[in-house]
Amino acid sequence: MVCLGLLIGNPAPAAAWVPQSVPSVTSRFDFVALNPTNLNYELPATVLEANIASAQHRTPIAAGDAYTCALTTNSAVICWGNNEFGQLGDGTTIQRNTPVAVNGLSSGVVAIAAGYAHTCALTTSGGVSCWGNNESGQLGNGITIQRRTPVQVAGLSSGVAAIAAGEYHTCALTTDGAVTCWGSNGYGQLGDGTTTQRSTPVQVAGLSSGVTAITAGGSHTCALTTGGAVTCWGRNGNGQLGDGTTTQRSTPVNVLGLSSEVAAITAGDVYTCALTTGGGVTCWGANWSGQLGDGTTDERSTPVDVVGLSSGVTAIAAGNDHTCAITTGGGVSCWGVNQYSQLGDGTTTQQSTPVVVNGLSSRAAAIAAGDGHTCAMTTGGGVSCWGRNWSGQLGDGTTTQRRTPMQVEGLSSGVADITAGDSHTCALSTEGGVTCWGNNESGQLGDGTTIQRSTPVQVEGLSSGVVAITAGDSHTCALSTEGGVTCWGGNGSGQLGNGTTTQRSTPVQVEGLSSGVMAITAGDSHTCALTTGGGVTCWGGNWYGQLGDGTTTQRNMPVNVVGLSSGVAAIAAGGSHTCALSTEGGVTCWGWNTYDQLGDGTRTNHNTPVQVEGLSSGVAAIAAGYAHTCALITSGEVTCWGWNWYGQLGDGTTTQRMTPVVVNGLSSEVAAIVAGYAHTCALSTGGGVTCWGWNKYYQLGNGTISQRSIPMDVDGLSSGVAALAAGDAHTCGLSTGGGVTCWGWDVYGQLGVGTIAYRTTPVDVTVLFVYLPVISRN
Repeated sequence: MVCLGLLIGNPAPAAAWVPQSVPSVTSRFDFVALNPTNLNYELPATVLEANIASAQHRTPIAAGDAYTCALTTNSAVICWGNNEFGQLGDGTTIQRNTPVAVNGLSSGVVAIAAGYAHTCALTTSGGVSCWGNNESGQLGNGITIQRRTPVQVAGLSSGVAAIAAGEYHTCALTTDGAVTCWGSNGYGQLGDGTTTQRSTPVQVAGLSSGVTAITAGGSHTCALTTGGAVTCWGRNGNGQLGDGTTTQRSTPVNVLGLSSEVAAITAGDVYTCALTTGGGVTCWGANWSGQLGDGTTDERSTPVDVVGLSSGVTAIAAGNDHTCAITTGGGVSCWGVNQYSQLGDGTTTQQSTPVVVNGLSSRAAAIAAGDGHTCAMTTGGGVSCWGRNWSGQLGDGTTTQRRTPMQVEGLSSGVADITAGDSHTCALSTEGGVTCWGNNESGQLGDGTTIQRSTPVQVEGLSSGVVAITAGDSHTCALSTEGGVTCWGGNGSGQLGNGTTTQRSTPVQVEGLSSGVMAITAGDSHTCALTTGGGVTCWGGNWYGQLGDGTTTQRNMPVNVVGLSSGVAAIAAGGSHTCALSTEGGVTCWGWNTYDQLGDGTRTNHNTPVQVEGLSSGVAAIAAGYAHTCALITSGEVTCWGWNWYGQLGDGTTTQRMTPVVVNGLSSEVAAIVAGYAHTCALSTGGGVTCWGWNKYYQLGNGTISQRSIPMDVDGLSSGVAALAAGDAHTCGLSTGGGVTCWGWDVYGQLGVGTIAYRTTPVDVTVLFVYLPVISRN
């Protein structure tokens, strides 16, 4: 299996980790702006391409010989397929053709590895447990007795960063960069200088530090060093160690030509592949089925390039005799043996160069290659598998071989909505759960900590029952199915609405709003709610009158907006101003107006609502940025007004506007709009995305840093998008398949890809939600 720089292979297994049902149009637009005093911050130079060799060793899917395992969003382990040796971990040896839960691992797991018929899990505490076949001591518990449920690996209760499972051996990478292995050792695959079988971990010679990733093949093992070099040991009859010989090695030897610039590694049965930092793939070893991808079936004892994959690859996985790669667009290509249709191209024809997998319904985020089958986890959190299925390893409820991907039963859930704050992002699952990622200094991720997260974490207490979310500068709020509102994060201005100004890292109830609310929106330091009766109530910072109660008094509990006790259909909060859309299609705004963002033809702050000029009817939706506002007209065009230094109004100028002007160049009808600090994006009725305005941190997603005063297409998002969210300087899109993709500023991990690296074009967020409606233990 693979986790960015971590590859965990076996005779078959190897998973690669790169890092929903939704409405087609939404009228709720959330934004939170960075305080203007922060605009002079110079962010550090950051790598723009994917940091594939990140230390994020989270591996969500693994394929063994004839079975498959996956992690759920709650960090539990589920497995399906062959269970002859108890490798599914459910306490039985009953074959399963749909997922079952692994006993004792209902939470707290961050990575999984599948061998021929044994499985291992890495916990959040850094401990390792294994189950299944144990004839060679591959479970590491000091004996050779088969186990149907997890057992602790001796001496590895903590301190482990990654795991890899081979055919009959297992290895662990410690947090210190050392490698230990246990199990079968007939070919020296444990790397301890002997060929003695071990039932407890032994140190790999010469690898007490400096290793960043490991992978295990059938009877060989490889490690990726901090310098980007690859070293291997064990069986070498087919050149799988890559040292130019076919001599077996019981201690590590360097792979020729790979002394640097390697980002990830993966090992098949008797061959190995590497992913370079430039996104190219190179392989070596056995090649009788074309598994090296070089257009031949010639064995290679040194690396050769895979044809057509010199760049653009983000992850790789090696099976028994076939290999697969995820490309930057989320597509999957495979090559090698295809007897059981494990290449997914609709045929059973062997291929010595990559062919595209047919029928993946959404982008792939992770892949796992087994003996005769392959599985992909999509950005939407679903899992699809194809190929051999005699033991139910495809998880589709049958034992029928499949030539193209089939959905694993119960693993089709995903994301229903997204929201972006200043430097954090949150997602709402179709099950009503909330996860967040990014900046967390004020507890805005809601996980009970203030630890920054570059991949999604569960908001405490909100695993279900939520229907809407909104993110402010440093706070987040959720609307429950009962119409109640809870908030968490920064609270210096009372924006959590709980009667205090105390910061909270878990959700607290907004006073007086336990029911009766239908929509919520968050500004910089204030929050507003739309009641089921059509009234508006707000709380938090009020120095510009953004609460609309006729005062400039800060409120730590909700107060009613003057004149808006009914008749409101939607609300949107900007930095320090708020707007409401009436049921008749008219727009009113209140609060800060220095940059004309209220649209009433003045620059006067207003602590009660004023009418936006020319928009007394005909508006379908509204969006508010830091100091600009936009409206979507029922005809499908967009108008904007207010601050325009960066061209965020989209009228082809940088001239500030007191009243609405039409956005130029929107080539098709618009379905939804969102506004960031100083950029704006539109979602077309065809599911395409265009953006304009500020672009210093690539928040427009067009591959450049040039600001734009008219809309420009976001690269790769010409269709298939269902909803948008804009933060201070990052943007995210929700696909119709329920996956999330983000681009722009990432200094806090707000793009959710497991790294800290700005992105000039969209990248997929780490898998957000994987739910099993029913887990059987029978």
